[in-house]
Amino acid sequence: MTLTSPEIGKVSQKDPVAVIADQRLDLGGAELPLYASAPLDEPRSDIAHAVVVIHGTLRNADIYFPGMMEARRGAGIAGARSLVVAPQFLARVDLEKHGLLASRLACWSLDGWKEGALSESDPRISSFAALDRVLDHLADRRRYPMLRSIVVAGHSAGGQIGHRYAVLGGADERLAKAGIALTHVVANPSAYLYLTPERPTRDGGFAILAAADCPDYDDYKYGLGKLPAHFAVDRARLNARYAKRRVAFLLGEADNDPSHPQLDRTCRAAAQGPNRFDRGKAFHAYERFLFGEGIGARHTLATVPGVGHDNAAMFQSAPGLALLFP
Repeated sequence: MTLTSPEIGKVSQKDPVAVIADQRLDLGGAELPLYASAPLDEPRSDIAHAVVVIHGTLRNADIYFPGMMEARRGAGIAGARSLVVAPQFLARVDLEKHGLLASRLACWSLDGWKEGALSESDPRISSFAALDRVLDHLADRRRYPMLRSIVVAGHSAGGQIGHRYAVLGGADERLAKAGIALTHVVANPSAYLYLTPERPTRDGGFAILAAADCPDYDDYKYGLGKLPAHFAVDRARLNARYAKRRVAFLLGEADNDPSHPQLDRTCRAAAQGPNRFDRGKAFHAYERFLFGEGIGARHTLATVPGVGHDNAAMFQSAPGLALLFP
């Protein structure tokens, strides 16, 4: 059985979510709703691996969670020893719809959560800090003494925040000290976070874009220009740190529609390629341009034949299962 959930633009991100996740994680002043395959307030000594799956632009964790649970079933023994967690990054419109404006639930702007922005309900908490909190919870040896590996997997808008977090987040080294390997699986995002001003050229190379073509193409969230002040990032060490992290790009070979309703078609995104599949291939080539061929040992690329912009089909594919449940 394959649970499919293609994101084809039938619902706008401006519309409230139908369902809010049933579990809560304390963020220190606010709470993050999430789904999980086991109660998060109960210790589990049988969990060796965890998958944190991040929803798309519709904030539909209720769709992503069962899709990942089906992938866990398809992974056999590896899935049986794994915990699945699906955080939900709400917007104010969601709290209004469900009568929860007075609750402790964190919320972000419609696009801000994808970029690591500060919460609108508690400006001390960014969406990156919320992800940190999820990972710190999983790394608590009193709760999960046998946990050895975590995958943070995002598709579409989830892939956008996933890649930005892979570059700018601070959990990788902290988890490594606890004996936990963290892998970032980035699937079919509209755009990537480039580390230098170069962008793909028509001849397959990379060059700095003429400012007249798109003046702000290298500003955050597409590049590292004008980074928000709340990002505590050592720019001198950033590239070297990112190169050492485990990052896996997962692309649907049929996710190649340049007019897809949810594709970012700004000049900043278009500078990365005409569609999601080409943008992903170009960014993987860019990493080799920037870091050399040796980056392939830690940053990998897998493609899924015949699959377009469909998170469940991507994650339940053979390449997807191999990355999610190693």
